[in-house]
Amino acid sequence: MDEATRSETDAWLAKARRDLDSARRLLAGDPPFRDTAAYHCHQAGEKAIKALLTATKVSFPKTHDLTILIGLAESRLPRIATCREAAIILTPYATLFRYPDAFPEPDDQDLREAVALAEQLMDIVARELALLGS
Repeated sequence: MDEATRSETDAWLAKARRDLDSARRLLAGDPPFRDTAAYHCHQAGEKAIKALLTATKVSFPKTHDLTILIGLAESRLPRIATCREAAIILTPYATLFRYPDAFPEPDDQDLREAVALAEQLMDIVARELALLGS
């Protein structure tokens, strides 16, 4: 991987890690900010997948739909299909709770799942990047 691609990939991963850390901190607060934490779980997954797409030089549109991004990644890395369920669950968190009166806040169980799915996505992306030698 050339230096420019590596740098851009690393930048996406750094943002993904920050989003996941933000979600954890928002949940640990008193009171916890569940709606914003859910959004950051989605963002962590989105940015991790975009890191993988960047590393494999797959162009991607400006979208928050993780299923679209996973579909694009599958063209080069079929193993990423294991993330499809996480993508389906996390995609609505990009917008679902961002506006008043849209939906009630997610509950603790939903958020534990969202954090776990974001962690899973990031772990799988890290493994794929290691296999690519980045």
